[in-house]
Amino acid sequence: MSARGSLRRHRFIGPAVSLSAAVALAATLSACSGDEQPKKAYTVPASLCGIPVDPALVKAALPGGDSLTTATEKPNGGTVRCNLSVDGKQALSLAQAWWTQGQTTATVSQGYSGTDDGTVSEDLRFVHTGKAGVGKTVSSCKISRQPEQDLYTVVQTRDTGIDDPEAIEKLLTAYTKAVEGSAACREPAAGS
Repeated sequence: MSARGSLRRHRFIGPAVSLSAAVALAATLSACSGDEQPKKAYTVPASLCGIPVDPALVKAALPGGDSLTTATEKPNGGTVRCNLSVDGKQALSLAQAWWTQGQTTATVSQGYSGTDDGTVSEDLRFVHTGKAGVGKTVSSCKISRQPEQDLYTVVQTRDTGIDDPEAIEKLLTAYTKAVEGSAACREPAAGS
């Protein structure tokens, strides 16, 4: 009988020990996977690939990490892309792209991943989600080497876990205004 009593006691102690271990493991895992984001130890320059942008707006759309690098890419005659990488992994892309006149921002946004079911601004110039956005520059942004085309701006995160509609909207709007005031929207000076 004492063996049986001992056996019963182990049955009750066993699950209690397992339950304690499970609670301890869950507490450890939740501490490791808490809501705290990795620190953004890098500095964002005030100009990205020749376009001045508020570093705080850019940083809000980037993941945590130690180092930030930028690289300019020109995949075709009408697109200039500024790729930002954090710790060697591409994290964000800011682009300027010429599209045939008569397109809507909603139509152009379909050409860029992450913009599906995006919020459209009241003036119809911007479409954005928490991961990407497309903006149309003002109608006065015209240059002769891109005839019958309109200039659009694009902001896209790259598999970083960023999903922040407010941050993307603010960055997209600021980037579009900066592009409108840049050489991208002006004819080159004679002799350039």
